[in-house]
Amino acid sequence: MFAQFAGSAAWQTLGLLLLSNVFMTFAWYGHLKDLAAKPWYVAALVSWGIALFEYLLQVPANRIGYAGGFSLAQLKITQEVITLAVFVPFSMIYMNQPFKTDFLWAGLCLLGAVYFIFRG
Repeated sequence: MFAQFAGSAAWQTLGLLLLSNVFMTFAWYGHLKDLAAKPWYVAALVSWGIALFEYLLQVPANRIGYAGGFSLAQLKITQEVITLAVFVPFSMIYMNQPFKTDFLWAGLCLLGAVYFIFRG
């Protein structure tokens, strides 16, 4: 039973979206720390290189999820929840930003969005 659950389209979609978000977060924000002294076009080229891996995971994730029964809106809201779940630890651990209660409030707002998009 666990093998069926773990191999389901929903779990494949969530796993691939999680991994793609890690790459995208580094592509969008990692250069602010690592390439701050470099010209913007160097940061853009490095970010595009990282973002390629994001797209190699994100495109199949959305295709699997859509074919597996997710609606377009459900895919988008799922993506946003995962984005926040990846961004908060990234900003705190990698970028040394302090925790803000606004992260919690934003998460609660997204939970509301999840409720409305996924309710029957």
